[in-house]
Amino acid sequence: MNKLLDAFWRATMYCLHPRVIALSFLPLIIMGVISLGLGYFFWEDALAAVRSGLESYELLSTMVRWLEGLGLGNLRVVLAPALLLFMAIPVIVIAALLFVALLMTPAMVALVAERRFPLLERKKGGSLVASLFWSLSSTLLAAIALVVSMPLWLVPPLILILPPLIWGWLTYRVMAYDALVDHASAEERREIFRRHRGSLLGIGVLSGYLGAAPSLIWASGAMFVAMAPILVPVAIWIYTLVFAFSSLWFSHYCLAALEQLRKQNNALAPDPLAQDAIETIADDVLPAAPAGPAPTLLGAPGGQPGSPP
Repeated sequence: MNKLLDAFWRATMYCLHPRVIALSFLPLIIMGVISLGLGYFFWEDALAAVRSGLESYELLSTMVRWLEGLGLGNLRVVLAPALLLFMAIPVIVIAALLFVALLMTPAMVALVAERRFPLLERKKGGSLVASLFWSLSSTLLAAIALVVSMPLWLVPPLILILPPLIWGWLTYRVMAYDALVDHASAEERREIFRRHRGSLLGIGVLSGYLGAAPSLIWASGAMFVAMAPILVPVAIWIYTLVFAFSSLWFSHYCLAALEQLRKQNNALAPDPLAQDAIETIADDVLPAAPAGPAPTLLGAPGGQPGSPP
């Protein structure tokens, strides 16, 4: 627990570093341009498709008319845009995570290593291609888990448990791998994952709950729909900062665990200097074997070997 808290406070302080703040704008700019571009070209068509789908469900239409009869006159106007934006949230979250992992995490790991672990050897246990494949495969598994678990979200307690758990697992898989890919060997990375799996998953789950902060923006209802061009970039930047903090948290924890693992391995390994000293002392204390011809049997005539007298 002390190691988790130590890494947490260090990550919090590093979030105020000018380099981290500057890096956080790069995913924001890229995702903002992509989001506004997709909205400009495809918003109307997507909105029409959602409205058509909603109207095809008679039960849902009856419910909407009943709610409008209770005074919610703008519900039909707001429901389709709000539902479309709600469906875009998982895409925004996954994209923010991947952009942070690819564009920010290597620089932040280098920053942590430079300032806190300058003597830690880089064993290059992975590559950019391996990291990208690991991130995409983990994202695919998380997306499948989200889709499969959606019916369980209707159970009130599970909606507060399952999504953060899935996001936490995905964050742990992506961020922990990227934090160790440059410094740890493949064997060291697997050993750290085995020893610290619970702590790493805990960091990921807590980061998943921190990622619920932008939900306050989504919950603003009709105001959010009207101000979506402004609030969507704000939400993207908040997601970016949350995942940047998570990346720093994983970097501090994983590199400290790697340093501790190497110290333990070095303590268990035989010291070559001590081994040389032991051999030198043994050579000085023990007498050397005498050189010369092999001893002969006493009493043999002519000093040649023979039978005893």
